[in-house]
Amino acid sequence: MPSTPLQWWIATAVLVALELGSGSFYLLMLAVGAAAGALAAHLGLDVAIQWSAAALVGIGAVALLYLTRRRAPRRALQSNRDVNLDIGSEVEVRLWDEAGNARVRWRGAEWQARLGRGQALPGRFRIAAVDANTLVLDALDHPPSPHS
Repeated sequence: MPSTPLQWWIATAVLVALELGSGSFYLLMLAVGAAAGALAAHLGLDVAIQWSAAALVGIGAVALLYLTRRRAPRRALQSNRDVNLDIGSEVEVRLWDEAGNARVRWRGAEWQARLGRGQALPGRFRIAAVDANTLVLDALDHPPSPHS
């Protein structure tokens, strides 16, 4: 039978493996709690204290992660560069219509485009978002938006 610290380290490894398979950081936080239990076992503390350390550290880490994620601002998918790699790329606009719309050539196809920020003058524009099949373009004299 493995020693108590070894059991805690095995539990930690299993939780890390499950996290790698699921992509849930919450399982990783529970693995941190199991590692705290292992450290308590290495210190020769009583089994009840080992479980208490694992539970307090694990639950505390989960709560901290939950609160951190809850407070983090959510980026709109259509302007999130992590979701759409077109964001931040530049296109050439030759002609704008009166409503601030244009047709642009992008990735070998014609796209509908609309003006985001800047003036509707011919020239180079940065893709700020993709709204369905329409590119939202910002003039290059505007810095990229903080969520791009």
